[in-house]
Amino acid sequence: MPGTIIRSFSTPGDEPSGLAFDGRSLWHCDLTSDLIYQIDPATGTVIRSFSSPDSEPRGLAFDGRYLWLGGRNQAKLFQIDPATGTTIRSFSSPGGLPFGLAFDERALWVADFSDSKIYQVDPATGTIIRSFSTPGAGSRGIVFDGRCLWLQDSGTDLIYQIDPATGTIIRSFSTPGSLPQGLAFDGRCLWAVDYSNKLIYQLSV
Repeated sequence: MPGTIIRSFSTPGDEPSGLAFDGRSLWHCDLTSDLIYQIDPATGTVIRSFSSPDSEPRGLAFDGRYLWLGGRNQAKLFQIDPATGTTIRSFSSPGGLPFGLAFDERALWVADFSDSKIYQVDPATGTIIRSFSTPGAGSRGIVFDGRCLWLQDSGTDLIYQIDPATGTIIRSFSTPGSLPQGLAFDGRCLWAVDYSNKLIYQLSV
């Protein structure tokens, strides 16, 4: 069944936010510690951590080599070297609250909480390629699975599968917790983090 919980483990911080997967590890950020964590998905163990370039780290994505972070405080998107934690560059987010980030092998996708829009952005220039409205008003995590976008919404407590070409909702199902935040995809399963119970879930889709 879509959305079935396979397993879960506790977040390393008290205010969990963004989530990403790099092919081997989960990456996760926290609003209290202002840290970005590398996590073993098999055990939930923190491998290492480094400071976020923004005091309110939100969305996280991995582009095959670098991490991208959406920072609420500065309303910027940061490209980060995960090996060192060094910020390579940054540019303004298309919206004021970039709560979700995804990468589709060519472009970034930004789910913005302030204006309820999903933006496709050129990662080289920060230029908006296109945008469409979100299905709810509480956009949080977003991820690309190679074909479709998946979006968590804290207003509806649903995870939506979305056609990136049209913005059309393909299907939806309930989030595993009441305050969904980040979302990641490992090639087979979704990973979702929830603020209310401070858990990271692996979900079948």
